[in-house]
Amino acid sequence: MTTFRSNATIQLPGGFKRLGFVAACAGFLVGGAALASEDSIIKSHGYNFYGKLKYPADYTHFDYVNPDAPKGGEISVPFVGGLDSMNPYSGKGRAHLFSIFGFESLLGDAPSGVPVPADVYGETYCLLCESLEYPQDKSWVIFNMRKDARFSDGMPVTAHDVAFSHNLLLDEGLKSYADAVRKRIPSVEVIDDHTVKFNFAEGISRRSLIDQVGGVPVWPKHWFDEKGVGLKDDWRAEQPPGSGPYVIDSVDLSRSIVLKRDPDYWGRDLPINVGRNNFDTIRLEIISDDTAAFQGFKTGLYTFRTEGDSKKWATGYDFPKVDQGHVVTAELPDGSPPAPTGFIFNLGRDVLQDKKVRQAIALMFNFEWTNESLQYGLFDHRASFTQDTPLMATGKPDGAELDFLQGLGDVVPAEMLAEEAVVPHSSGADRLLDRRNARAASKLLDEAGWTVGDEGKRRNAEGEILRLDFLAQSSGSPTLSAVIENFVGNLQAIGVDAVLEKVDDSQYTARERDRDYDMIYDAYAAFLGTGTGLAQRYGSEAAAFSLFNPAGLASPMVDAIIDASLNAQTAEEENAAMTALDRALRYEFFMIPLWYNDSHWVAYYDQYEHPETLPAYALGHLDFWWFNEEKAQKLRAAGALR
Repeated sequence: MTTFRSNATIQLPGGFKRLGFVAACAGFLVGGAALASEDSIIKSHGYNFYGKLKYPADYTHFDYVNPDAPKGGEISVPFVGGLDSMNPYSGKGRAHLFSIFGFESLLGDAPSGVPVPADVYGETYCLLCESLEYPQDKSWVIFNMRKDARFSDGMPVTAHDVAFSHNLLLDEGLKSYADAVRKRIPSVEVIDDHTVKFNFAEGISRRSLIDQVGGVPVWPKHWFDEKGVGLKDDWRAEQPPGSGPYVIDSVDLSRSIVLKRDPDYWGRDLPINVGRNNFDTIRLEIISDDTAAFQGFKTGLYTFRTEGDSKKWATGYDFPKVDQGHVVTAELPDGSPPAPTGFIFNLGRDVLQDKKVRQAIALMFNFEWTNESLQYGLFDHRASFTQDTPLMATGKPDGAELDFLQGLGDVVPAEMLAEEAVVPHSSGADRLLDRRNARAASKLLDEAGWTVGDEGKRRNAEGEILRLDFLAQSSGSPTLSAVIENFVGNLQAIGVDAVLEKVDDSQYTARERDRDYDMIYDAYAAFLGTGTGLAQRYGSEAAAFSLFNPAGLASPMVDAIIDASLNAQTAEEENAAMTALDRALRYEFFMIPLWYNDSHWVAYYDQYEHPETLPAYALGHLDFWWFNEEKAQKLRAAGALR
């Protein structure tokens, strides 16, 4: 599973949220956006920065869905760990994606956390709105809302709700988000009950403005007014009604959360929803640890599992239900760039501000041995933040990328212009401790002033021990624990006082928010294009407190690249900037990159079906898969499921 960060932890069941746009092409009037020549106002049924939309105004459904998919049945998935909140914005506790599943936006994203549409990047289409309009300079946008949109309590969704939701996030939401948005979006105007206008600041990039306001979850103002609550309050007893296809049916945070498809959902026949939202119920089973979760799947406690543990994938799926064909295992293609997971350094720690120390620590991780001995050789070693895409930096910078970097001036180190892109070191797979790398790591630590004393510990000139605290969740994968333990052992072998500290989920969440760790296994967000979200994740302004930036990266070079990328006027300029950003992030060396594969590993009871060709950017099991009642009856008759 991947983790999306808000004020609380929200677990996503797959896919990754868009940060920017794929630079597909430049120019307007291709595929749908209509330009009114009299006043140069663009009016459209969707949005893309460059003006290109794959789906025309009269589209009937997305190409990848089955428009005739039957409705019915249940799909159930696990959550490993503990949950204690139904409000991810409160800043307290751990909340799950299901707590916000019912909220929609003007421009539709899937509540399951995947892009919509999932077969093309950088495009969004009207959901709560029926059209949007904006001038060519994108100095403002007006959304014309659908008059038939309703919350699940029957109340209409209006422009007042949109403005309320936008302002509520600014007043009570995540500080890094609010600070950035206030500067870019100074005001919102309710023109009438179903027309809302957002005004954008002068002199700034027009990136991530229209899609930003179009993606805000819309909450019911009347409910908040009536209850007298806000984003900081506990919603566990009663959740705000949403306007989406699913409503919360039951909540027991010690056991399960159940979503029920709303039979009166106002938008069920919209083209954006055809072939989607097919299950009658979606159930989340909350399970204490991954070992128990896997056993629960084998017994039928839940019915769909995305596997992330290579050992389980290689050896665990040989139980009778698989042999009998009751459980399907499959490797399905994943066209998304892999999430940049890794062992992340807390750059706020004095000892880790020295790149030589970070490089030395990294040299003690043996990917090759880990992959062969603990992960059955199933992974490749990730090098890039845009792995296996055309935006991945390779070799020395040249062409448009070199021109871009040189245009930034002295903020770009000369050595980065002259050297090849940083790639992970190699190690021998035959033994855990690669002696060549251990010697190189020891030399770097000696040069950094951390030498080995008589007791075998590394100390600096002040006599302080080089200590490294690695924070991990006690409920996590046993395989991941073994990986970290072996890495820690290698560090101890060269005199680093490294320890692995396993804590329960609530402690982990609190310490993660407070950045109370030296190292942590975590992830940043992959990107396929520019956007202001890059600054929140990789930029300096919110580095001291942003939950999206677990390393606390604050690099003037990275800031300059992001700022310049936002002003790219062509796809070629954007591509060059994104390649440069990948190169710069790797140069800054705030993460030890780990493993990836290009497939979704899934196992499920043979009662689900999916389109023959899956879209590039989503597995979509909670979005556009469907239930086969005939197959389900066979499973029940065979005793495979109750």
